[in-house]
Amino acid sequence: MEVRSRHHLRSDAVATIEDALAEGLGVDLDGDTYERVEFADSDRDLVLVDGDPLVCYFDDDPFVTVRGANTHPPGKHVVTVDSGAISFVSNGADVMRPGITEADPDILAGDLVVIAEESHGKVLAVGRATAAGDEMVGDSGKVVDSLHHVGDDLYGFSI
Repeated sequence: MEVRSRHHLRSDAVATIEDALAEGLGVDLDGDTYERVEFADSDRDLVLVDGDPLVCYFDDDPFVTVRGANTHPPGKHVVTVDSGAISFVSNGADVMRPGITEADPDILAGDLVVIAEESHGKVLAVGRATAAGDEMVGDSGKVVDSLHHVGDDLYGFSI
């Protein structure tokens, strides 16, 4: 990923990110430095928190990256998948109902969510829900569009 620009964020932008993650995910980011990285070849911007790629903007909404969610495990907006779904989700597949074992009932269609595996709770992907959390467990149908996953360019990004 080619970096177009990189700059430190002002305190009001930092507060917006911290508030959004605290309210939406129950995540308390407490970094000393926040830098926004804009890419020449992507419409997503990354936020480095103390040098680590922990936050990304998805359609102008700040949300944790896979690394961010594994560093600061969210308490809300989590979709849990079984071991049979791990390889698919890790390779960027959308999440289907049969692979889901649990979903936060507060999730609404259109919300950003983290997808975690059930055995160890490791986050595999970030996606956008296409169904409400209480409708996610079932027999058929896609319920989360994958946006970012383990092993993609964003996950592999380093300065």
